[in-house]
Amino acid sequence: MNRNFSISLIVGLLLFSCRGKSDKEEKDTKTTKPNIIVIFTDDQGYADLSCYGATAYRTPHIDELASQGVRFTDFYVPATVCTPSRAALLTGSYPKRVGLHESVLRPFSDTGLSPNEYTMAEMLKDVGYQTACVGKWHLGHQPEFMPNNQGFDYFFGVPYSNDMDSFLYREINFQSPPLPLFENEKQIESGPDQRFLTKRFTDATIKYIKDHKDAPFFVYLAHIMPHIPLHVSEEFEGKTSYGLYGDVISELDWNVGRIVSFLKEEGLFENTIIVFTSDNGPHRAVNRGAALPLRGWKTQTWEGGQRVPGIITWPSQIPSKVVSNELVTTMDLMPTLAAITGGKLPLGSSIDGRNLKHFLKNPTSELQEYPLYYYATNGSVEAVRLGKWKLHIAKSIGYDSNKNFPVSLYDLKNDLGEQENVAHRYPEVVSKLNELIIQFDKQLTKEARTVGRIE
Repeated sequence: MNRNFSISLIVGLLLFSCRGKSDKEEKDTKTTKPNIIVIFTDDQGYADLSCYGATAYRTPHIDELASQGVRFTDFYVPATVCTPSRAALLTGSYPKRVGLHESVLRPFSDTGLSPNEYTMAEMLKDVGYQTACVGKWHLGHQPEFMPNNQGFDYFFGVPYSNDMDSFLYREINFQSPPLPLFENEKQIESGPDQRFLTKRFTDATIKYIKDHKDAPFFVYLAHIMPHIPLHVSEEFEGKTSYGLYGDVISELDWNVGRIVSFLKEEGLFENTIIVFTSDNGPHRAVNRGAALPLRGWKTQTWEGGQRVPGIITWPSQIPSKVVSNELVTTMDLMPTLAAITGGKLPLGSSIDGRNLKHFLKNPTSELQEYPLYYYATNGSVEAVRLGKWKLHIAKSIGYDSNKNFPVSLYDLKNDLGEQENVAHRYPEVVSKLNELIIQFDKQLTKEARTVGRIE
């Protein structure tokens, strides 16, 4: 009897021990849908992280994040400025497809992302996600275009760029109001101190995660920095030798570290997908951001205007310490997250991104060649990349306007800085890529959907 009791007790203790372990593992790597955080900085250049070549300052927290997943050398946004880039991220489509491909929206604009568009947030919400948008929106400041009407349960942020704070548009004699800060549909502040917005947006992100950690969550954190005018808190002022710009990047890095640390403390990190990227290339200003060795800046269809840092981690599913040179874009995020979460893509509406679910789980594999089209701020297509080749057919910004722009072909594998035009050596490549541009833009124009507009 005693022997049987002892055996039963031992077996019971073993079962309890195993159960306790599985409970902890379930918290870290649960088989339920992963949490998702997309961090979208503003005007951060390709070389504005130390893991991408920055030497004037360090970004240890983002570097560490990159080492825990995949760091992409060829990660793109399909636009050179704010509004179209954000439209592409949230719809998986070229900005022209949703009518937001020309320039950016302003505080007097009567257009925005159409409520008829099916956004990433709506897709995730439909499969049980709690959704939050924190930071900069810039897809229309009229109520019907704002985040709470585009699939986000919660919004804490600003409706457009920080440089539109009390700005006088002389050409139409319009004075914009002090930058509004919203919580959901209510304006809670006017002209907030921008020195503290990086921290406040991070605080709001952490609080949202803390309050919603018991079910899958999606947080779209769109920082307003390092868009000019630059602002940094006193804690980070003078922290780097690169002036205000370096201080701003250092503060962004530290706040990314805060989010990662919180996820780890709560046992959420292993089952959280984190995407870190920027909306376009760096602004050309004093102590400016860097895109080297790439050519060009924000607003330009040279590589420096659209190739940006791109990091994706999901510790329980994606291998660590991978550097991939496959071409990936922000448009790929929506179909990829749909495949991962069981979300449904919009019926009857074309999107342009690709499902990378299987690639991310085996990121040393190769993706099929995929053309990327570069649209300028005037809405016109100026270039295409296919494999190592990039063809430019026009240039509205970033070239001497007094000269005719020559059709230019670059071998990005051997000429990343787009310095040697080899069009005369490869006329068949020029012809092939030019035809791709013509046919794609023709089809895209035909399929383009209507932009949202206030009647």
